[in-house]
Amino acid sequence: MSSEKNKQAAAEAALTLIETGDVVGVGTGSTANFFIDGLAKVKGKIDGAVASSKASAERLKQHGIEVLSLNDAGQLRIYVDGADESTRHLHLIKGGGGALTQEKIVAQASDQFICIADASKLVDRLGTFPLPIEVIPMAQSVVARSIVKLGGQPSLRSGYTTDNGNIILDAKNLDILDPVEMETLINQIPGVVTVGIFAHRGANKLLLAGDNGVEILTV
Repeated sequence: MSSEKNKQAAAEAALTLIETGDVVGVGTGSTANFFIDGLAKVKGKIDGAVASSKASAERLKQHGIEVLSLNDAGQLRIYVDGADESTRHLHLIKGGGGALTQEKIVAQASDQFICIADASKLVDRLGTFPLPIEVIPMAQSVVARSIVKLGGQPSLRSGYTTDNGNIILDAKNLDILDPVEMETLINQIPGVVTVGIFAHRGANKLLLAGDNGVEILTV
């Protein structure tokens, strides 16, 4: 199957995990959009959604799905989102769509984080995909120098501002042998809002769609 069909298949598999009365946490990006479009078909079953970005909130509203703030919704049972890379340990790189901070917050507030992805996203080691880092603008140079010391090559995502009013540095060539350690190291750099490594709170399930259907990976 094509990448787009795989994304759709993974999204449809995630819909089977939605329960009546859920307030569903919803991610951001092309794969999450397939899930949002599918969620519209069962919107009478759910009590609303919490979006991880303005773009996802708008797409949900266009489908007539009520969007709640996380503060009002409280702890969520389930959060569904894509990933730019995943290992079999369900450690992820996220943030290609720019919503990594909100995504990490909603994931933390959810009992179950269901990651949906095309089979090409599965890797042995994180880091081939440039690692997104949300940064307070005045700290761009400080953070960039720190990333260079860690072995990475950071570049500013040109013309992009996050929903929080910050910038994103995309770091290439980081050797992420220990995702938990690297997540901690980068998050401790002054000026970093969050890094797009999801290892401290990785996914609970990965629905990986390929030519042979949808494989379910858990840890």
